[in-house]
Amino acid sequence: MAAAPASPEALAILEFYRDAGVTTAEADTPGGLWGWDEAAAKTLRPPPRPDTPKPKVKPTGVSAGLEEALAQAEQLAASCTTLEDLTEAIREFTGCPLHESARGAVVHDGVLGADILVMGEAPGREEDRQGKPFVGRSGQLLDRMLAAIGVSRVPEGDQQAACITNAVYWRPPGNRNPTTSEVAVCLPFAKRFIALSKPKLVFLAGIVPTKALFPDAPKITRARGVWREIELEGLAPIPALPIFHPAFLLRQPAQKRWAWQDLLKAQAKLNETRS
Repeated sequence: MAAAPASPEALAILEFYRDAGVTTAEADTPGGLWGWDEAAAKTLRPPPRPDTPKPKVKPTGVSAGLEEALAQAEQLAASCTTLEDLTEAIREFTGCPLHESARGAVVHDGVLGADILVMGEAPGREEDRQGKPFVGRSGQLLDRMLAAIGVSRVPEGDQQAACITNAVYWRPPGNRNPTTSEVAVCLPFAKRFIALSKPKLVFLAGIVPTKALFPDAPKITRARGVWREIELEGLAPIPALPIFHPAFLLRQPAQKRWAWQDLLKAQAKLNETRS
């Protein structure tokens, strides 16, 4: 006898758990911590510390698994000679642990190889659903910001083309901030994406891409609006401008005045490249 299909309510609950980062089941039926017996509770307690001290191991700062994933990412990124090949390599890469809980990699949108490149932080819920960066309310605000200086991911008329990408390609569970390790594993791909795009200007939307490319950068409230240069082998320095992430501007609309100043700086830089 075939099992009855899951109800929409059950599927909605499972989807909620997945979005919240819950990926394992501890029992066949749901329950609360207050209902656990003593035997079950003991399984969660740490083992008693031994009487004899263990020898201290000097931390290396990078785990063996991360070292392997970094080496694989660097090798894959270097082997790609086109943005299309790089996109496929990112989608097939399994070295970042985020790929296990995400629907798929969110790599780019807009016009590949455009003069303007926007690098965001990491996919959110809607980006994970649609497979495109900057959708939903934050994406709509970004589109309006770019349109204000004559730029669009879908250019019309005299608008300049833009390509949108991320510093991290898989959605962190519960929309949390990506960890340093998760950013590091994606960085070889992000740098290669910039190198193959050869943009005239890069917007770094938020602290994650800013810190990924410039570890010495201060917090975004001080980093925004200050020009930096991305230096990659074989290319001339590429001007990069950290800006507030559109999601932050939705939460703090008073900061839009600073975002507008940053956009005007970018517009002036783009006009210089045209002349």
